[in-house]
Amino acid sequence: MATANVTWEQYTTLQQSLDDLKVNLDQFFLVVMGMVVYLMQCGFAFLEAGAVRSKNSTNILIKNLMDSFVAGIAYWTIGYPLAYGSGNSFIGFSYWASDGLPDTEYASFFFQYVFAATAATIVSGAMAERCEFIAYFVYSFFITAVVYPVVTHWVWTSDGWLAAGGTYGNITASYQDFAGSGVVHILGGTAAFCGAVMLGPRLGRFHPDQRGPIDLRGHSVPLAALGGFILLFGFLAFNGGSALMISGEGSGASISVSVVNTIISGSMSAFVSLFIHKTGYFGTRHWSLLSTMNGALTGMVAACAGCNVLYPWGALIVGFFAGISYKVWSSFMHRLKVDDPLDAVAVHFGGGLWGVLSVAFLKREEGILFAWDKKSGLILAWQIVGVAAITAWTAILCLVMFGILRLLGKLRVDEALERKGLDIPKHGEPAYPMESYGHGWVERILKVLEDGRLSEIKQVVPGIDNEGYKNDENHLIGFDSPEVEVMNNSRIKTTKHPLPTKNGAPRDLVTTQM
Repeated sequence: MATANVTWEQYTTLQQSLDDLKVNLDQFFLVVMGMVVYLMQCGFAFLEAGAVRSKNSTNILIKNLMDSFVAGIAYWTIGYPLAYGSGNSFIGFSYWASDGLPDTEYASFFFQYVFAATAATIVSGAMAERCEFIAYFVYSFFITAVVYPVVTHWVWTSDGWLAAGGTYGNITASYQDFAGSGVVHILGGTAAFCGAVMLGPRLGRFHPDQRGPIDLRGHSVPLAALGGFILLFGFLAFNGGSALMISGEGSGASISVSVVNTIISGSMSAFVSLFIHKTGYFGTRHWSLLSTMNGALTGMVAACAGCNVLYPWGALIVGFFAGISYKVWSSFMHRLKVDDPLDAVAVHFGGGLWGVLSVAFLKREEGILFAWDKKSGLILAWQIVGVAAITAWTAILCLVMFGILRLLGKLRVDEALERKGLDIPKHGEPAYPMESYGHGWVERILKVLEDGRLSEIKQVVPGIDNEGYKNDENHLIGFDSPEVEVMNNSRIKTTKHPLPTKNGAPRDLVTTQM
């Protein structure tokens, strides 16, 4: 058997190549996972657009779009240095505008940036349909530049005081939050609550003659469902990518466990939310799609903190109580008369709170349900300290920020604008412009009667009483939408359509004033 003689120089070259490959794999892993998490911005946008009324769709879409752009500047210049720069146990203070940041750390910057943008996006849902655009810019910048980065320094750097914890004899305990149940979601939920409180409810949401809130329905359940599905997809990378590397020993197994536990927790929470809503205790006795979707998201939010250290059955328990938490917090918000159109506080704060606490009970081999010892009790204590610190830090800064905006009259839009919608006066781009509806053709419309027979609905327009579409008919009469009439006639005019009254006599109704 022949043997190959490897020189020390060849060995070191091979070892260096292997080390380089590991570094490149880890960077590639972070970039890909970050791209998937970035897609969650699209999920938030669709979810929020579907959950608001059509007159505010463009407004909420541009806010979600700008979240990533505002965060891109704020987190690059200020946020990342405060979070991951060299510093003390409270904040970092290096890498300003990436100055001095090694090229190998840019992948880490990108991944942490998309998390910061996610934290800011949570707030926009709770403040939808009544927030001034300038206020949105202010709070989005402030959260991604200051509020969120400082908390991440506490928790996700070796210098942070929550990450360091404390030593008690031969026991060391610290705050544990793998993927951000507290860092991202409690923070975002707290900021959302402060914003919703300072803004006040939408017009008509709460009425003195009505015991509960008046349902201001969103305009598109399909859009909201699409956004929810994208968020569910994004959460797999959100939690799995929080391992931050793929090349280490056991990294693949850890990532797999995180993803599976995220799915199990979200699935169980969806079922619990669905059935609770059906019972009528915290719902309307219907099989609610939106309640189920929010329940699933709450379960995944709750899984963030401990998805890498839970057994699958533990994730099931996390999801079970996450579904209950969502419905209880949603009802609590109604009782407080705090208007949260997206249930952002219930999903993110409610889910995040339970998720952080669940680690102390269900962590493999060390949780209270396993060990029941001093260390498990200390873990619970540090989890509570972390929740209190994150909530207090966020609430104080956000109340000051929103309070200043309110005093300056820059927080909430005028009542007249809120009633008519923000798309046209603020952006000049209605999501569903009236002139885009209709076409120049006579359609054949069939209706199924109660006895199962088909009945054709006749379209009555000036000079036409038709049986449906025919090629030889004059399709230019009465059916043109406003912009088609202008293009056909090259002039502005008023179109009158004679419509029958109840007794059959015709009457003139002006339907298009141009």
